[in-house]
Amino acid sequence: MSPAPPAAATAPFFGPGTAVDDVLVVELNSNVVGYVRLVPVEKLRSAAHVLEINGLAVDPARKRQGLGRALVSAAIDLSVERGARRLVLRVLGPNVGARALYKSCGFETEGILRERFLLEGRYVDDVIMALDLYAAPTSSASSL
Repeated sequence: MSPAPPAAATAPFFGPGTAVDDVLVVELNSNVVGYVRLVPVEKLRSAAHVLEINGLAVDPARKRQGLGRALVSAAIDLSVERGARRLVLRVLGPNVGARALYKSCGFETEGILRERFLLEGRYVDDVIMALDLYAAPTSSASSL
C-alpha cells in the first residue's frame, strides 16, 4: 500500500530531480533487485546538511535477505561522505517492517502526520524518521 504517484510519475526516473549519483542499487545476476534514492530535503542552502531517503525498494522475491539493510547502510555512508549531518525519511504508519528496519539502523521517529493519506479506504499516518549522523562533535562515520 502506498500513495498513488502524481501525474508527473510518467517522467523519466533520472532527470532534474534525481541524478544518477543519487541512486544506489543492488544488482544480482545482472538484474537490479533494489535501490535507495537520496535527495536534498530542501532546496535551501541553510538545509544543505540534511539529506532524505526519498525512495527505497527491494524486489518482493528478495525481501528478508538483508538487501534493505545494506541499502540503508550505503545511504548512511553516502550521506556522511557528502557531509550531511542528518538523514531523514518518511514511511507509512502501517509499514511496520520498514519502520522496524529503520529503527534498527538508528532512525528515530520525529513526528507523525496523522491520517495523511487515504489508501484503500483507510486513513494512514505518515511517519517522519531521522538519524543524526553526528550525535556529538567528536563522533565519526566509523562509529555508525
